[in-house]
Amino acid sequence: MAKAKKSEELAEMTVAEKLKALYDLQLVDTAIDKIRILRGELPLEVQDLEDEIEGLQTRVSKYDEDIDGLEKSISGKKQEIANAQELIKKYEEQQNNVRNNREYDSLSKEIEFQTLEIELSEKRIREFTTQIEEKKVVIDESKGVLDERKLDLENKKKELEDIIEETKKEEDVMEKKSNNLEGIIEERLISAYKKIRDNALNGLAVVPVERDACGGCFNKIPPQRQLDIASRKKIIVCEYCGRILVDAKLSDEKA
Repeated sequence: MAKAKKSEELAEMTVAEKLKALYDLQLVDTAIDKIRILRGELPLEVQDLEDEIEGLQTRVSKYDEDIDGLEKSISGKKQEIANAQELIKKYEEQQNNVRNNREYDSLSKEIEFQTLEIELSEKRIREFTTQIEEKKVVIDESKGVLDERKLDLENKKKELEDIIEETKKEEDVMEKKSNNLEGIIEERLISAYKKIRDNALNGLAVVPVERDACGGCFNKIPPQRQLDIASRKKIIVCEYCGRILVDAKLSDEKA
């Protein structure tokens, strides 16, 4: 019932009243745009810093895990060396009790093999140690950058919070006014208005005719078309940019 009543009220609005409401809505939305422009790129900068910090933290954690794995590998190789040394000692003792050259040679080969295993393990330990040192350097560098980015983020967040605090009250008032104006304009026009606004780089969907030209794209408007716009009997759009046109006198009238 209420919806039907509202539809009737909207239908009773004259074209002039619709144009005035649309232009007033444009003025309010432009004011909101200017408030948000004050924030500039800060929200994006904050998001980028948060993403970079998360990436650096993930990198440091990954390198810490790598170092932990390498240290475990070093411990494993040290144990292999200890085992090999025990075997060498065992084989050397057995060589003292061999009965023939064949057994002696066989034990010598086992000792040689274990000696090579020790050398290989020592080589792996050196490689793993070098990798750990390299990763620690990267971790230190990453932590240095991480500390810098965290400080940058803290400063950017503070800057953004200050701007939001300064403009929040005004923005809330303007948004409420924008919603109220949308409520008195038929959905079809609001839909068209928003579509034009989304496609316009400066967010202007309703513009006045200024110096015989469109206030949006600045192309000349023919005299007869200007008269039609000034009559406010129908909604006219710029044939070049598609923006809704209003006459200069309407734009000067107070809401």
